[in-house]
Amino acid sequence: MSKHALLEVIALGPQDAIAAQAGGADRLELVTDMAADGLTPPRAAFAAIRAAVDIPLRVMLRAADGFAAGDVAALCEDAAALRAEGADEFVLGFLTPDGRPDLDAVRALAEVIDGCRWTFHRAIDRAADRDALRKELAVFSGVAGAAGPGDPSGPGGLDTYLTAGAVAGVDTGLPTLLAEQARTAAGEPGYAPRILVGGGLTLGQLPTLRAAGLDAFHIGGAARPAGWSAPVDAAAVREWREALDGAVDGAVAVG
Repeated sequence: MSKHALLEVIALGPQDAIAAQAGGADRLELVTDMAADGLTPPRAAFAAIRAAVDIPLRVMLRAADGFAAGDVAALCEDAAALRAEGADEFVLGFLTPDGRPDLDAVRALAEVIDGCRWTFHRAIDRAADRDALRKELAVFSGVAGAAGPGDPSGPGGLDTYLTAGAVAGVDTGLPTLLAEQARTAAGEPGYAPRILVGGGLTLGQLPTLRAAGLDAFHIGGAARPAGWSAPVDAAAVREWREALDGAVDGAVAVG
């Protein structure tokens, strides 16, 4: 088990980013418009956040609420502009109306961000068949071979799935997360990307998840005790950082 678990925090602007880094975040997911569950931020917002912190940034590529790709050409233009600004990690995920991965949309964006590492987000939790989705998307995976799952030194491509294991959140999806982590550990085809746990995640779930080998966690509202109208609170992020570090220490001690 990795000693250090990755903690990713949603950031809407530089103030969020600075507080998240100060609290111990390892990486930020950059979005705008949380009322629509997170859309592509403006290029200027990315530039301001990049200038404010020195931890990795994953930038959302999503034009509207929901999981349809919408105007793929416009998304590709946004991705190219963000690349030109220096963005080198991304988040995306699109489904067809029948719950299959929208391979045409994913392929189009993957070509624009070729060489970059990216996360397929919680669209997986809405998929008609999670296992089939993973196997269809395996062609985009950049973590096969020498680099381990999610290894930041590995090649570009799909290296992470952001998932709660279920639409309703981690509490419901916990058995799925544990089963998928076992398949990742076993090296099953389609399961090489790292599992990034997020969506209704609570501090009390961390020991079980860490003991199972899960080592990447994503928080949004949990980093904002005063709500989404308030910025990220560094102390709240620090609580998660310390809980994660303590969870692995406890798991190691018991094991």
